Order: sequence, then C-alpha cells, then structure tokens
Amino acid sequence: MKEKSRHFLLLTASTLIMAAGTYFFKFTNNFTFGGITGLAVLVAKTGIMSASDFTFIMNMFLLAVGFFVLGKKFAAKTAYCSILLSVSLSVLERVCPMGRPLTNQPMLELCFAIALPALGSAILFNIGSSSGGTDIIAMILKKYSSIDIGRALLFTDLLITVAGCFMFDIETGLYSFLGLAIRSFMIDTFIESFNLSKYCHVVCDHPQPVCDFIVHTLHRSATVCHAQGAFSGKDKYIVLTALNRPQAVRLRNYIKETQPEAFILISNTSEIIGKGFHSI
Repeated sequence: MKEKSRHFLLLTASTLIMAAGTYFFKFTNNFTFGGITGLAVLVAKTGIMSASDFTFIMNMFLLAVGFFVLGKKFAAKTAYCSILLSVSLSVLERVCPMGRPLTNQPMLELCFAIALPALGSAILFNIGSSSGGTDIIAMILKKYSSIDIGRALLFTDLLITVAGCFMFDIETGLYSFLGLAIRSFMIDTFIESFNLSKYCHVVCDHPQPVCDFIVHTLHRSATVCHAQGAFSGKDKYIVLTALNRPQAVRLRNYIKETQPEAFILISNTSEIIGKGFHSI
C-alpha cells in the first residue's frame, strides 16, 4: 500500500507539473512544439476553441481509441494521467484566465515551457507511465506497422512547429524550434539524473574488510574477482559493487582510511537493473 501510494502521488505531481508548465508558459506564448498541446496552440489561433479545450477533447478521443485498440492494460497505465492533465488545463483556463504571458521575457518563458513539462514527462517515463497524447499514437503505430516511431513523431512535431511560423510571427516560430530541439535532451537529462548511481571497482589486497563494510554497513552486495597486477605481478582482488551517491562517498572514505593503497574507480551509471535498484 505504501508503494502504491507513492506511485499515485508521483503520477499526480508529475502531471500537475506538466499542466502548469503547459498552461502558464506554453499556451500564453503560442509555443507550438510538442505533440497535442502544440497542435492545440494552432487550433486556438483559429478561434474554433481554446487550447485547453482542444487538448481535453483530443486526449479523450485518443484515450478511447487506445482503449479499444491497445486494451485495458494500456488504459490502466495511461488513463489517469491523461484525464488529469486534460482536466487540469481546463480548470486552470477557467479559474486563472491568462490574457498575456506572465513576463515580458520570451526566453525565460521558453525555459519554463520546456523544463516543467520535461520534468513531468521524465518522472512519468521513469515510473513506466505517460500522459497519453501522441504517446498513444506511437503505441498504435508500433503495434500495427514497422514505421520508425521516433522519426514519425519528430516529423509531426516539425510540421506543427513550421505551421506555427506562418500562423504567428517568425520570432515565436524560432522560439518553438528551439524548444523542440531542447525538449528531448532535457527529458533524457532528467531521467538520467533520477536514476544516477555509482558503479565501483576497488582493486585491493584485502577484499574481506571492504566486503564486510559494503554488506553490513551499506547494506549492499558485491562481487569479488581474483586478479593479478600487470606491473607488480602480485595477486590482487577486484571488488565490484553498485551504490547510490551517498553510499559511494562513504565507501570511498572508508577505503581511504583503512586501505589507502587500494585503487578505486567510480563511474556514473543510470541503468542498474536488479534487486535494490530498478526492475525490468
């Protein structure tokens, strides 16, 4: 129950972060990068309906299509975030109407328009969920075709961004192109930051004290390999272990105090799959 509650809170918080970034910074500045919400900005320009209402309608339509095409398992993972995002945008539009941007600094607004939705998306991706929208289209294409989905979605985003250059001024269009270029890199950066751990190689003469510290103090495990020094020809041992950042610092300090002659390699990694880290 504790894990389910944490998962639910992460879903809710990340979706609300996305909604805030999209409504306060993306819609008000007419930035057209990014799937359904980018298309919503174009629709709002025509006066047919607001960007928030279009996002709501499209997300509900795609959610229904996804339910019938991809099944109940898909709906269970995506429906909550998709509905919450759509409802949040509509509520914000009615509770806090925005006639103009919050500031007169387009670059500052662009930073928040990229960073907040990217942070929300990264949290969702990291826990195996999504906010729907073009992700649903990608899942359907993946199921029924051999199309390169990444390129197809990028091409769609490019078309929407190019259209924004004609419907708005060229300055807004260029800001949108910049946002499109930065967004995917920022999502990847956030995900790697969330999952960042340390992979440690300890080359030493006495592995047992090191292993005892790792197992009994850090509550992790390790693998010991027998080795031979290329220069000295002496027998050595390599202790391999994966730790989080604070644990890696504690291990480094312990070895520095007890075996200062040991050789330590500490590498960053964001893909550790196994007990105590991430499941497949």
